[in-house]
Amino acid sequence: MTLDNYILTHSDPEPDYLYKLWRATNIHLLHGRMASGHLQGRLLKMLVGMIRPKNVLEVGTFSGYSALSMAEGLEDGGHLYTFEINDEQEDFTRPWIEQSPWADRITFLIGDAITEAPRLGVSFDLAFIDGDKRTYRETYEMALSVVRKGGFILADNTLWDGHVVDPSYGKDQQTHGIVSFNDYVRQDSRVERVILPLRDGLTLIRKL
Repeated sequence: MTLDNYILTHSDPEPDYLYKLWRATNIHLLHGRMASGHLQGRLLKMLVGMIRPKNVLEVGTFSGYSALSMAEGLEDGGHLYTFEINDEQEDFTRPWIEQSPWADRITFLIGDAITEAPRLGVSFDLAFIDGDKRTYRETYEMALSVVRKGGFILADNTLWDGHVVDPSYGKDQQTHGIVSFNDYVRQDSRVERVILPLRDGLTLIRKL
């Protein structure tokens, strides 16, 4: 048994619905590994249960796995707004969200969260950033503007397959976006932060 399998077998199992979504994502979508998956999904649910947010913002829905994981952890009355900028993703993702056990807790929106999320007029307790890596800094600033004081921001993929410490990826725009974001947050006195080496890197940020 590999260490990864050991970790999964000693963590909560993923719900059958999310397992089916994970399989469908990897069968039908080109970049299936972008979905959060079992371990990160259970962590997201746990974090939501700990933070107990009333409103959650997600930037980058993809197939809906992370949105559903977080919605599963919401208390009654909690709501998640998830934005996907790629309208070609909607035909796959919307049915999985709307037919899920947590559909009433999720609003799925097609559009650019950087401009559209502030227009909701919602104060968020938690934001999960997992969109275009090239605009992570702009997305982060938007999230800071809509997350309440003491609220949390999660940023996914902040180790980027280790490319953040590999000079050969210095000209790659997505790697540059992640490196720039990491350096920016590191020096930001408005927050406290810690990078968790989970999967592809997950940065946990609290707004002071």
